[in-house]
Amino acid sequence: MTTRLTLYTRPGCHLCDEAKTVLDRVGEPWEEVDIEGDEELEEEYGFRIPVLLLDGKEHGYWRVEEERLRRDLSLSSPG
Repeated sequence: MTTRLTLYTRPGCHLCDEAKTVLDRVGEPWEEVDIEGDEELEEEYGFRIPVLLLDGKEHGYWRVEEERLRRDLSLSSPG
């Protein structure tokens, strides 16, 4: 089974902690990627952390909108 949700984070990020709490409530498996020390990821996402991907596409950044995420998970299919 492929993980549909990926959360890009960095240590010490309070918005990242809030996003993780929301993702845990949603209950869908998710993967965390720490961008610190990865130049490409820091260049791509550095000022917008946390960034959430759904099925490999950017779903949002800074805040995870729980209702929107639940809706989009139910409407979209993996892949």
